[in-house]
Amino acid sequence: MSERRGLNRTLFWLYEGTGKWPGVFRWALLIFDLLTIGYFLWAPFEQRGRTHVAIDYAIGAVIAADLAARFYIARHRRNFLLRIMNWADLIVVVTMFAPLFVANLAFLRVLRAVRAVRVYTFIRRIKGVTPFFKRHDQIINKVTNLIVFVFIMSALVYVSQVGHSDTQVHSYIDALYFTVTSLTTTGYGDVLMVGTTGRFLSILVMVLGLTLFLNLLRSVVSPGGKVDHECPDCGLMRHDRDSVHCRHCGRVLHIPTEGYD
Repeated sequence: MSERRGLNRTLFWLYEGTGKWPGVFRWALLIFDLLTIGYFLWAPFEQRGRTHVAIDYAIGAVIAADLAARFYIARHRRNFLLRIMNWADLIVVVTMFAPLFVANLAFLRVLRAVRAVRVYTFIRRIKGVTPFFKRHDQIINKVTNLIVFVFIMSALVYVSQVGHSDTQVHSYIDALYFTVTSLTTTGYGDVLMVGTTGRFLSILVMVLGLTLFLNLLRSVVSPGGKVDHECPDCGLMRHDRDSVHCRHCGRVLHIPTEGYD
């Protein structure tokens, strides 16, 4: 790829560089993501006024600008377009602007919970400059998987249950409470899902949630596995910690070994 110049160089420095201002910029992105997730949980799904719609548009504009900037500085843009996380961002942008084109349907609001996936981006960016994240990247990734799963499943539970006459889920907190108690197999029984859809979602929460939890436990017990290190030739990111060659193109890799400079 040719040498970066102008705006491309500045954006790449902010997103991938080191120093004070890139660090401030990345922390600002994380704070924005956390505030956005909090807004998704707090904002009412019904009877949305002009203020909520304006906030939706503002959040959508920021996410769209961030997505466009990351695409602009991507070294391998084809790989960028194939990443699920980037498509999740695009879906979120569409849902934030959906009222301009279609009715703000409940199933579109579910997709807004996917915004939690953006935490992955921050984790990836600070791993290389923060020793703690670099040492515990696998555990942090598994924790992020579990948190994202809880957010998304809680949104699905809420949308599928609200509106039933005999439902016990009346708020997002009720849905979050049910998801966590099901995932941990506690099952107090004070909040239950109704209907065929409710039973199906309950099975997903228990089976997939337990799988994610076991993966997290395995990472804690056995912290080996993969590491993020981009191959200069083909762009493959995930390699074994002790890899000498890229398994895709055979390029010799120089993966930093923990404990050595």
